[in-house]
Amino acid sequence: MVCGIDEAGRGPLAGPVCAAAVILGEDFPRETRELLNDSKKLSSAKREELRRQICEGALAWGIGWASHTEIDDINILQASLLAMKRAFEEMRKKRGGAIENLSVIVDGLYAPDIGIECTPMVKADAKVREVMAASILAKTARDGYMDEMALLYPQYGYEKHKGYPTKAHRELIRKYGPSPIQRMTFKVR
Repeated sequence: MVCGIDEAGRGPLAGPVCAAAVILGEDFPRETRELLNDSKKLSSAKREELRRQICEGALAWGIGWASHTEIDDINILQASLLAMKRAFEEMRKKRGGAIENLSVIVDGLYAPDIGIECTPMVKADAKVREVMAASILAKTARDGYMDEMALLYPQYGYEKHKGYPTKAHRELIRKYGPSPIQRMTFKVR
């Protein structure tokens, strides 16, 4: 079995980083498997539909987070790896413990310490279906969180840019100061 792990939210100026771990399994529908892609290449509506299908049809999945304060404390790379570890642990917990004969592929150059060997692979979110699924779950979870933050802090426009460093977001930070979910170690410029 293959487990894919990916994250969303390394580049934003605000909010957490989110990761997902997914095992599609042999019974995952082939027609849905063929629709999977890197989450950044899918429309919001397509991501949401695939998220639902992944959550319903995958053998196992988990979501993990590292907060904006953890990002500031340990840096974005370490926070991303921590979120990945938490996603894997959540997935394993949902499955009731260890999963035998598992090959873990992580998008990127680095892999989290999860107690079993992981293979980091650059652009895995465009090559490995399980990583594509993890990319979709992480992106939709983080986007949903940022939509909730937009309701709490409407002046920052999080529903539009999701905390990414757009020109409009930078101008809002300069106008209103840092939001309560601001990554203080990231430069606004």
